[in-house]
Amino acid sequence: MPKITLLFASLHVLLMLALAMPVVLHRNTHKIGIGDGGDKRLARKIRVHGNFVEYVPFALLLLGLLELCGLPSAWLVAYGTALLLARLLHAFGLSRSGGYSIGRFTGTALTWLLLLGMALAGLWLALR
Repeated sequence: MPKITLLFASLHVLLMLALAMPVVLHRNTHKIGIGDGGDKRLARKIRVHGNFVEYVPFALLLLGLLELCGLPSAWLVAYGTALLLARLLHAFGLSRSGGYSIGRFTGTALTWLLLLGMALAGLWLALR
């Protein structure tokens, strides 16, 4: 059973809900149904949530496949923890500023490095 992936998927779902809540509250408060209604603050909140949804499912899928293929637990925990940290940094950075921020940059770079590392580990496991 892929219990490590289950743990990290559950933690990431909680974070996803936390990122979706400001979007919903802003929409309700300002009566904006579809899109961002030209509201720049809402547009940024949508992107914080959207960016999470664009990257995390692939990372968790890869994490689960790596676990099922026997990658050692220490690697799985390291990848899952780093992914959660990366997405928290990115969300924090982007929610504070639409431009450059250390959180946004570091979160993006770490996410990409993790995806690359997991992809290479997957190739190694699949081709050995």
